[in-house]
Amino acid sequence: MNLQKLFQMQNTLDHRIETQHHLEGVPLLHKKILSLQVEFGELANETRCFKFWSTKKPSSNDVILEEYVDCLHFILGLGIEKDFQDITPEIKNVTSELSEQFLNLYINVADFIKCPSINNYLNIFENFLTLGENLGFCEDDIENAYLHKNKINHERQNNGY
Repeated sequence: MNLQKLFQMQNTLDHRIETQHHLEGVPLLHKKILSLQVEFGELANETRCFKFWSTKKPSSNDVILEEYVDCLHFILGLGIEKDFQDITPEIKNVTSELSEQFLNLYINVADFIKCPSINNYLNIFENFLTLGENLGFCEDDIENAYLHKNKINHERQNNGY
């Protein structure tokens, strides 16, 4: 996955949104963090990994992947906000249950809120990539889905989303 390309594309989208919505100079870090947490919840909801009371199957892989890259947009945005773009995250060998992986991501985000360091950012990114692998997504799947969703996000801005 070409992270530098994705960071550049996200930076372009973020700049466009900030300009179009007159948000230049407005602190957005906490809004982006909360947006990420909401997207984690939407992703978890599509996997249905925590719904022990239900027999309904998870959403299709395409739907789950789209929610996954929605999260990626905000993770990249946090890296841009803090200038943590020169990173090489690694996928960890984690085999814990999906619910536990989601909870760990929320913990990682809480740690980042308390201390927005590059190490805490890397923990978010690495655990997120590990979740993607455990969901069955390869780097090409993720990058291609990101490129597609980034295009949709630009189209949404064109249409006053």
